[in-house]
Amino acid sequence: MAPVTIGNNVMVGPNCGIYTVNHPMTATGRRQYLAKASPVTIGNDVWLGGSVTILPGVTIGNNVVIAAGAVVTKDIPDNTLVAGVPAKPIRQLKTE
Repeated sequence: MAPVTIGNNVMVGPNCGIYTVNHPMTATGRRQYLAKASPVTIGNDVWLGGSVTILPGVTIGNNVVIAAGAVVTKDIPDNTLVAGVPAKPIRQLKTE
């Protein structure tokens, strides 16, 4: 329902999920099969470890590493290592 844009030189580990659709939090909205779509953008030189989940509306910057099993709920700035559920910055990465 919304685009997924993936940059150059992106590595995607097994069992990753990139989602663009979310559903209402109200029972009435779910009964009406309402959905809201938000695009996902992944920059250049990104590494998604195995079983990473990216939720709707997230933008991932360039030169980002996302640790295995992380759930990305918010935008990630360039040159960042993130891990956890929800994903949190661990440290800045060096640029070449």
